[in-house]
Amino acid sequence: MEFITHSEDETIELGKRIGRLLKPGSVIALYGGLAAGKTTFTKGIAQSLGITEPITSPTYTIISEYEGTCPLYHMDCYRIEGDEDAIAIGIDELLYSKGICIIEWSERIPNLLPDTTIKITLSVLPEGERRIVIDSTELEAQL
Repeated sequence: MEFITHSEDETIELGKRIGRLLKPGSVIALYGGLAAGKTTFTKGIAQSLGITEPITSPTYTIISEYEGTCPLYHMDCYRIEGDEDAIAIGIDELLYSKGICIIEWSERIPNLLPDTTIKITLSVLPEGERRIVIDSTELEAQL
């Protein structure tokens, strides 16, 4: 499925829409370059879970945890050097927890992602819009 958003607010709204469909244990792998809208999209998911604190990119903290109707683990694997690094800091345990995991730069840990991972690719279009492509048969039936 492909969506085009024309503003930050629309990207957040799409994140909310997706967030309402997620269940405890859902894992979302976000793909896209710098400033593609990954953290903005995550803000919408967080809002759908009742999280009111600010969502920021966890580039330096690597994992940010938020409490809402379901725990949200927002991860940024940009600085991760592969599976061993991820395992050393416990990312593998969070991927199989009762929380919702959102992983930016997930291409750095492809071997750790569960088979049920929802893959979302964000890209910037020439006029500043965002193309958001969702690869999930589970969500496709609900959207």
